[in-house]
Amino acid sequence: MVMTGFKRILSGSLALSLCLSLAGCGGNNNPPAESKAADPAPAQSQAADPAPATPDTSNMSEVEKIIAEAETMTLEELAKKAIEESNGKTFHAVGNSSRTPTAITNFIAYLQTIEPSYTLEEDWQTPKNNKIFDQLTADSLKDTGTFAMTLIQDGNQIESKMVQTGILDTFIPKEWAEANGTTADAYDGFLPLQTLNKVFMYNNTGSKTYDNCWDFVAEGEHGLYMDIDSEIVGKNFLYMLTRDDYAAWLKEAYEALSAEEQAYFTPVIDEMAADAADLGLGPDGKYALAWIKLWVESYNAQTDDGPICNILVDKSAADQFGLLVYSKLRSVEESASISKNNINVAAYQDGYQGIGGYGYCHYLFVTDNSPLPWTACALIAFITETVDGYSAWGKDMGGYSSNPKLAAEIEEVYHHSKGGMAEDGVTVEFPAKNDRGYDWWSTEGKLVLEDPEYCANVAFTVGSWIEMLTKYAA
Repeated sequence: MVMTGFKRILSGSLALSLCLSLAGCGGNNNPPAESKAADPAPAQSQAADPAPATPDTSNMSEVEKIIAEAETMTLEELAKKAIEESNGKTFHAVGNSSRTPTAITNFIAYLQTIEPSYTLEEDWQTPKNNKIFDQLTADSLKDTGTFAMTLIQDGNQIESKMVQTGILDTFIPKEWAEANGTTADAYDGFLPLQTLNKVFMYNNTGSKTYDNCWDFVAEGEHGLYMDIDSEIVGKNFLYMLTRDDYAAWLKEAYEALSAEEQAYFTPVIDEMAADAADLGLGPDGKYALAWIKLWVESYNAQTDDGPICNILVDKSAADQFGLLVYSKLRSVEESASISKNNINVAAYQDGYQGIGGYGYCHYLFVTDNSPLPWTACALIAFITETVDGYSAWGKDMGGYSSNPKLAAEIEEVYHHSKGGMAEDGVTVEFPAKNDRGYDWWSTEGKLVLEDPEYCANVAFTVGSWIEMLTKYAA
């Protein structure tokens, strides 16, 4: 009976997905943004490289035409365009990070080194409760919008609600592309400001150890976690676990358990086999669904990562764990009962098996009806190419610039790999803060990375399945 009901829901979800896709193709005045994927280059018999192709602007919006030109320009060239466009005006923008005004202040100071008389008023809005998508959608109905650009998270909704509908346009700064060994035309995807990670951490003052990601969904465990309905990127994490490569990680971790430990999980994994087949998942999909089911039905929902961190660093939280933003450790103040040394990052422990956490991005976009597109492009270039631009976010471990050149410069300033530096220049020894960096986390640390397209593809199928699960009530 349960499977019959699930199949009915799944069938309805697929139909709804198809209807929304058709509506998106025909029901929006703004065409979807052009893909930046480069066509395979034909074989060349000439010795000389061919001249760069002139982009076809016939189907572009006016903002997209500006972006195409801006992608060929240096930061200094963009800065001069911004000064011409916005001197004495107000820059309205919206986003998920309250730190952006600091970056805008630094941007204005940079423009004033070129033109001392330059002024710009900043109006940055940081909406709560996922309202940013409603605000951007409403603003897109105007011929000329209010918001010039956005910094936004949740790749699933960005892909389905913002990019496929033509509300937001991707701008790839020239020098950012060069640092990544590519060009704007060849780059395929959104522009990430940074990847943020949420990692498994546990209080080490008790007797428990967590040396396998299945330990976090073992019988009687209730990890502290922001509820998936209040922070949607947490649901994207669960979606991503069903992708073949991440499901394989979960299978490998399961196989590393003792027979006694496996005994609790095996019936759930076997039970999930049919659902995995119905959802069209790969051969290890049942492991992903089992982990997701056990996690959703056991985690202790919290309102924010800050309180989770405050709980876990206290001696009174012995044998508790959570999945939370890594950077929250930076704000912990030491006391008799509270210390960053009361925390272990699970993935850093010798012998740990399986996923260490998940990573998601803050993405930067220009609105397709931006009132100040040159200024938006210049600001985006500034914060993705310079230490001053990125410094608003650079002080946190667990946040990794998408620009490898800039990431190295940030590390030279903040020393995240050494647990941070005290004002006197002496290294502070808090092992949990010794960030091993993006390259480690995305490989050895087995960080599950958000893929917007995959999340959007499974949101109606896997998403509907998750909605049927019964959450733990603390």
